[in-house]
Amino acid sequence: MTKMKQSLTEEEHKKAREAIMIHVRKVVPKALIVAVLSGMYLFSQVFGKISPDGLSSFQIALSIKAFLGLWLGFRGVNQVFFGIQPWVFKSHIFPFVLVVIIILLSQFMFLDFTSF
Repeated sequence: MTKMKQSLTEEEHKKAREAIMIHVRKVVPKALIVAVLSGMYLFSQVFGKISPDGLSSFQIALSIKAFLGLWLGFRGVNQVFFGIQPWVFKSHIFPFVLVVIIILLSQFMFLDFTSF
């Protein structure tokens, strides 16, 4: 149970949550578009050429990040702008886990795993 639920009545909690969500619904779609577009641009700038040996660990991590980011962006745009609810994963837990994975990949993608 959240602290807000513990300190507010059910009616107060419902009103507070809706007041916050009004602002979230204004900001999140714009932030989502900026994140997806800037991610696509950055991907095109830093992916680099594929060597004859295949993809580097950086390129693999970047590709996974791009796929997850595009999936989240596609899911979010459909949900926010077209009212299409997610097909399989309806809770916020799965997208949150994907965001955590993207952040972790961002931290590890610059490591050279060939030296280990």
